[in-house]
Amino acid sequence: MKKVLIANRGEIAVRIIRACRELGLRSVAVYSEADRAALHVRLADEAYPIGPAPAVESYLRIERIIAVAQQAGADAIHPGYGFLSERAPFARACEQAGIIFVGPPAEAIERMGSKIEAKRLAAAHDVPVVPGYDGDDQSPERLMAEAERIGFPLLIKASAGGGGKGMRVVRDGAAFAAALEGAQREAKAAFGDDAVLLEKLIERPRHVEIQVLADAHGNVIYLGERECSIQRRHQKIIEESPSVALTPELRARMGEAAVRVARAVGYRNAGTVEFVLDPDGNFYFLEMNTRLQVEHPVTEFVTGLDLVQLQLRVAMGEPLPVSQAEIALRGHAIEARIYAEDPVTLLPSIGRVAVFAPPEGPGIRNDAGVASGDEVTVNYDPMLAKLIVHAPSRAAAIARLQRALDEYAVLGVTTNIPLLQAIVAHPAFAAGATTTDFLETHAIADALRAQTNLPDVVAVAAALADLSAAAPASDPWARLWRAGGAEARREYRWGDQRVVLWTAQLDEQTWRVRSAERQYTARLIARRGSALALALDGEQHLVHLTRDVDGALLLAYRGRAYRLTAVAGLSVDALAAVAAGMTGHLSLAAPMPGTIVKVLVEPGARVEANQPLIVLEAMKMEHTIIAPHSGVVEAVSYGVGALVNGGATLIELAAEEPPTGSA
Repeated sequence: MKKVLIANRGEIAVRIIRACRELGLRSVAVYSEADRAALHVRLADEAYPIGPAPAVESYLRIERIIAVAQQAGADAIHPGYGFLSERAPFARACEQAGIIFVGPPAEAIERMGSKIEAKRLAAAHDVPVVPGYDGDDQSPERLMAEAERIGFPLLIKASAGGGGKGMRVVRDGAAFAAALEGAQREAKAAFGDDAVLLEKLIERPRHVEIQVLADAHGNVIYLGERECSIQRRHQKIIEESPSVALTPELRARMGEAAVRVARAVGYRNAGTVEFVLDPDGNFYFLEMNTRLQVEHPVTEFVTGLDLVQLQLRVAMGEPLPVSQAEIALRGHAIEARIYAEDPVTLLPSIGRVAVFAPPEGPGIRNDAGVASGDEVTVNYDPMLAKLIVHAPSRAAAIARLQRALDEYAVLGVTTNIPLLQAIVAHPAFAAGATTTDFLETHAIADALRAQTNLPDVVAVAAALADLSAAAPASDPWARLWRAGGAEARREYRWGDQRVVLWTAQLDEQTWRVRSAERQYTARLIARRGSALALALDGEQHLVHLTRDVDGALLLAYRGRAYRLTAVAGLSVDALAAVAAGMTGHLSLAAPMPGTIVKVLVEPGARVEANQPLIVLEAMKMEHTIIAPHSGVVEAVSYGVGALVNGGATLIELAAEEPPTGSA
């Protein structure tokens, strides 16, 4: 093996490129039109285009990727995770082309790719499975009958799925038909297969997975566990190793069960066997992921092994360099996934990453797929990066993660960093009470939704930035001191809040800044790139700052991002325009760019509050637009299959007329 094509994008492509470089292997990147200037393209030794932005026309095109590998003279292909990583036809196409597939045999992918087949195989090898239905009869009538036999609540799962797609929790029979239809539709779109299985829902479980590694010489080992219980929309967002719920004896039993599954399927390379762990310590097989996992870095931290390099070495035919007896877990590691999405609504965010400044320091690792200036598009998963920390104990790892999240700065797109901060600061997380319903049980989003005040340091930094209006746009702080003089009034809007400050320059680097509540002496200490160090009454702070294209100020402080706009005085004409805009009905807009997959109402229909109106698919997930109140649908702007921009009006909803004689 001398040259490896990476059939992927984003942070995992970057991760594999770096592993190849350390092994002396040349790397070949592929990219869609949307990724022409992406980080993985910039880092690879060679890069080739493979098609338009949609994944089905680029990263999922087997014949095109094989052709590029042959053109580039690559003798191996690493699929990463997602896309083609668990597609048996891709592994076979590599084999037929004489290219090494860095992963398991196609037969293993095929058998484990079906959750139904995998569950049957696990049960046949004395591995506990969740009670349910995995039969071939997929008729709605049979599935409904089986659901009633299993009992509610239950889980509908796409047989060919992963990442939470094609999965629905159903708590009563009345909701089953609609949930089944949604799961099948999502599964068909994501995996080309709408087969599902039903499982009894185990309430408040932990999600624990075992990392396995197998070579071509009959050696199969497990590398401890990862707990991945903190999830949103059935997708993991925080993972850690080891799990506080596992004793050495339970770890050994789960590890040995995972090895039995791997041996039974003739596995080779890295893989993960996933289990659900109930409150009584009973574990049940969920599925096997026949690829590298997103959360593999936590295993690398606690074992000291490089899983990507081991994948490549196993693919070259080398035996595993360690035995089971040599595996020991050292310290504690936690991974937090950084997504471009709203921390409360979880809706994805797209746009240009104006500033990307991840934290640094001992025991901190950043696996990133973007850098400052890169674009986040609607075409792919919204994960930007992974933050991984390692420390001697879990308590120390949590403290390190909190510090790192506080120092994380991302501007230009909305991120889930505030959600991650709220999770790791919660007493239940510190206590290790991490179950799959953690976010709902502790109402994390509700706490974030509560209005908070703009930090004084952010408002002061914005005011100082605006005082430098005469400075070049490329360096707004270059002549900041020259903009002083008499006391100046500044007013800013942040969401619904307005902040008024008065500033007066005292010397070249110092200002008096006062608000209605208090007064500060603000001193500019230093600026490097977007990072600004300043002191308020002697206490130092670090703020990242840049300007948006419309002139608004984007600021990042202690892990949170703020967008401030200067407020101009309202004229009579402006007030009249606001009044004229009150139409008496609502225009329901698309929360992000996407594709209309279902229209549930017609013009003239009367709807109730919270009634689903339209289903929008964006970033591989479905989002339902609901009626905020009862009323009558005046217009439906788009049909099924339409591509819409964020902010596009989807539904015109007239408010219901109040009863006659009401106030």
